[in-house]
Amino acid sequence: MKKIQLYILLAFIGISIAAYLTFKLNPAILKNQSSYTNSDQPMKKSQLDEKKIGKEATIGAVGDILIHDRVYNEAKAKDGFDFRPMLAEVKSELQKPDILMANQETIVAGEKIGLSSYPAFNSPHEVADALVDAGVDIVTTANNHSLDRGVDAQKQSLEYLKKINLPYVGTFESSEDQQKLRIMEHDGIKIAYLSYTYGLNGITVPKKDDYIVNLIDKETMKKEIAKAKKQADFVVMGIHWGTEYERNPNEEQKELAQYLVNEGVDIIFGGHPHVLQPIEWMYDKNGEKSLVVYSLGNFLSGQAGDYRDIGGMVTVKVTKAELDGKITKKIEVPSFYPTYVYSKNDKDYKMVPLEEAGSLGMPDSEESYKEIMTHMLKSVQPK
Repeated sequence: MKKIQLYILLAFIGISIAAYLTFKLNPAILKNQSSYTNSDQPMKKSQLDEKKIGKEATIGAVGDILIHDRVYNEAKAKDGFDFRPMLAEVKSELQKPDILMANQETIVAGEKIGLSSYPAFNSPHEVADALVDAGVDIVTTANNHSLDRGVDAQKQSLEYLKKINLPYVGTFESSEDQQKLRIMEHDGIKIAYLSYTYGLNGITVPKKDDYIVNLIDKETMKKEIAKAKKQADFVVMGIHWGTEYERNPNEEQKELAQYLVNEGVDIIFGGHPHVLQPIEWMYDKNGEKSLVVYSLGNFLSGQAGDYRDIGGMVTVKVTKAELDGKITKKIEVPSFYPTYVYSKNDKDYKMVPLEEAGSLGMPDSEESYKEIMTHMLKSVQPK
């Protein structure tokens, strides 16, 4: 019995000496230990971290890809067309978002049916190739030029997008295709993409092909949003609306935006005005926050002057976290990267950061940069 007690005593002395030497030789441990004893907050945080699984994704979007003949003529190459040099100087920025969306305003049915410009566009296949190369992950195709060359031409355009594995939304090959939700996923976050347009420049959709393009209709949109919310964490709407060349949204845009937000759309990326319109927060009937970008303007086009050659990329981080079985989702403060389409005498088209446009002869580029950033972000920056 005495031997056992002696062994216990010796073991206790050994442990005490080891502990003393450990703290003596490493004071940082003693410092950290005191922070735990003075406050139980670090311990709570550690316990929370064990239960909390956080996910995040950065969503980006650029505006109208509107390819006039003067643009595709400049892209002519020895074998076909090459638009990649036009995007080369902004490519590194375009590749930063986890998922990047663009509005492919003109169809890309290619040379087989004949290329064409305003008012009835058809662009080379290689436009889509350049977008993929630059980092675009999905394109919206519902806009007022969707049926410029008819239903068959739209289908040929979609056929090429499928060939190069570039997802599209807004126009469709069939009723079955229209019913399939486009859901992109990053880091366990699922994002559903929807797309609608106000009209088709007076063109009527054939009854037998009523699936070919999504036209704005509140009841139809309501049903698809509800469907998307069941399958995805966030719902993104690419929408063609507004008044061309107006730098601020009209009342119809604001009313429709509020309707979409109330139905559950988390982010709206607008197009059609061909100039930038501001970004703002909008709240649904329960006080939940959504992001509305009224117009992303032109990204790559042959239009110039009056703000039509200034576009850019909006990025926003979305997060999803789970704590004790409850999922919380959040949309962070967005950022904006303004771009400028340079050309000289309708030649030498290329995209550059707006900040660097002064080196290409753009007058008052620094002032333009500041004015554009204020125009886009004044309503969403933290107070």
